[in-house]
Amino acid sequence: MAKDKKSNEWLEWGKAIFIAILLAFFLRTFVFATSIVEGESMVPTLEDGERVIFNKLIYLIDEPERGDVVIVKRPNKNYVKRVIGLPGETIKFQDHQLYINGEKYEEKFTNAEALEHTGNFGPIEVPEEKYFVMGDNRAISKDSRNGLGFINSDDIVGRSELIIYPFDDWSMIK
Repeated sequence: MAKDKKSNEWLEWGKAIFIAILLAFFLRTFVFATSIVEGESMVPTLEDGERVIFNKLIYLIDEPERGDVVIVKRPNKNYVKRVIGLPGETIKFQDHQLYINGEKYEEKFTNAEALEHTGNFGPIEVPEEKYFVMGDNRAISKDSRNGLGFINSDDIVGRSELIIYPFDDWSMIK
């Protein structure tokens, strides 16, 4: 009798471990993943070497919004950038000020130094089903202005949600 009880206990533990592994695999594959920030193009929001958790599911049920920090998939590398322009909008940067569809837009996620280093450009019309992205550290960012071009909605892998490393920097990404 004791042998059957012990056998059932091992079977229950095995089931629990199998379900946990299956759940972890599902979450990692379809819902959340991690990415390492490389470079300083997103300073002050994200620092070089930080690890972030990004939500892969969000854009299957919703569209990217202005201000979202997204993971952009490219053949050789993924980039962490901020959505600035949405499909069909006109973007212009002049005299240290961003204009969207002719109206001033206050960028609360970057600092005055980054705005000073953002050169004038535009007006640029964002094509339908594409996005205009920029790094928060404009002086050194490879983004829609210089190299990445407009971003297809299919190339946006997910939205960065949480800084998880270094451990003392745990925080939600704004």
